[in-house]
Amino acid sequence: MIRLFGILTGLVFTLVVLVAFVTGAYTAATEEATPHAPYEHPRDIDFSFDGPFGKWDTQQLQRGYKVYKEVCAACHGLKYVAFRDLAQLGYSEAQVKALAAEWQVPGIDPDTGEATMRAGEPTDYFPSPYPNNVAAAAANNNAIPPDLSLITKARGDGSNYVASLLTGYQEPSAELLAEFPEVAPAQGLYHNVYFPNLNLAMAPPLTSDGQVTYDDGTEATIEQMSTDVAAFLTWTAEPKMQIRKQTGVWFLGFLLFATILAYLSYKQIWAGMKPKKRKD
Repeated sequence: MIRLFGILTGLVFTLVVLVAFVTGAYTAATEEATPHAPYEHPRDIDFSFDGPFGKWDTQQLQRGYKVYKEVCAACHGLKYVAFRDLAQLGYSEAQVKALAAEWQVPGIDPDTGEATMRAGEPTDYFPSPYPNNVAAAAANNNAIPPDLSLITKARGDGSNYVASLLTGYQEPSAELLAEFPEVAPAQGLYHNVYFPNLNLAMAPPLTSDGQVTYDDGTEATIEQMSTDVAAFLTWTAEPKMQIRKQTGVWFLGFLLFATILAYLSYKQIWAGMKPKKRKD
């Protein structure tokens, strides 16, 4: 009786799954697709860290940090990055201390015990520009700016996406508006050809060449600044990328060496031991 009940239960379950599959397949095949306004895929940018042998360009990372500090930090935080991590960008210990001191971070007044702001120290993490999400939404047309620590990991083709998005602001064409009138930016929104919804709440952060002055003398065009800050945000998301790639190359080399060694050992030890012929 129990076996019969189990068989019936399995048949019912299988029938339900089959009906759901057929219904879903029929709906997908017959439902008219809702047309969506086309958006452009991120540009393919040649970064120094691309590929299995890619390495960080520390000069570019330093330039990207400056773009973040002077442009992006007004709205976006880096809550998973500590100031001491900037040593990986080629800064000395003294430079890291000086860079950290340029920021104001939450602290406690030792005399009164009240919350206050103090100069940053290498052990501190990058502060958020807003005290909470309510304040962030109020200052950005009800949109909360995302933290950028892991943004290139959270977006497909992250490095290319960030660099492309920063250069993708433009007015929608008359042809696009005629076919998709809903893409006309509402008040407080901006049209961006690389954003899937085409309109986003973030105003163009890079508005003109020379917005940032690079210490190494590189010309700060919008294209250059967008690429540099994208590289910097790739580093914040994957600071161990270069070490991981170098480790992988050595590991693959070791496996290749071990494979060759095993084959030569086989040839040396077993190749001469032919199986004896069977006598009938």
